[in-house]
Amino acid sequence: MSDNSSLHARGSTNERTLAYRQKIFRALEVAVLYCGAPLALTYVLFTWRVPLFFSLQPILLALLIAMVADKGFSLKKELSGFFSLRILLQMLALFIVLGGAIALFTYYQLPDLFLSFPRQRYDRWVMVMTLYPLLSIVAQELAYRTFFFHRYGALFNDNLGLAIAVNAALFGIGHFMLGNIVGVFGSAALGALLAWRYAQTKSFWAVWLEHTLYGNLIFTLGLGKYFYSGAALAGLR
Repeated sequence: MSDNSSLHARGSTNERTLAYRQKIFRALEVAVLYCGAPLALTYVLFTWRVPLFFSLQPILLALLIAMVADKGFSLKKELSGFFSLRILLQMLALFIVLGGAIALFTYYQLPDLFLSFPRQRYDRWVMVMTLYPLLSIVAQELAYRTFFFHRYGALFNDNLGLAIAVNAALFGIGHFMLGNIVGVFGSAALGALLAWRYAQTKSFWAVWLEHTLYGNLIFTLGLGKYFYSGAALAGLR
């Protein structure tokens, strides 16, 4: 764990404890922002066919404004939090094991999909490898790790297991828009790893890198159909 073992973002400077009414209000916020908003967004996507990039921006903008306006939070401090070589080696070792297992599963069980994206649409694959970490993962990690642990970390009273479980479940709910069970549970599993990593390192860049490793691997292997909302929308046409 990091030097500051409490379940808060690196940029948090206060609110180590919350009164009972504050906890109730924050819990309701979690329900609205991390359950209600994704479900409403899913409805918008599948009913009105509004592209995800446009429909998601108001939510992400609201979270960013809330972080910047919060006097108890420093985005500069949050983004200055790097991680050690030991943590990097741990991440890479785990990625070799888990990523290798995912690759082998895809190769043997889903051979038609294996590496289909880079083989069939190389230019699009290069674009996704470049832009996905910058446009999507940055926003996801600010919303689900930085903002979540800053604003709601005190709800868990340093109960790491509960915090990870809730964060993972909410990350899965946030991917209901994918329209398939593999994407939802796969996102929840990744969310558990990233929540644990964030609690361990208090580093936005650590979870950004780890998310990028697994996200880009999934698309490279050809499993993007399970983790891209456009694929679900295409299936309704």
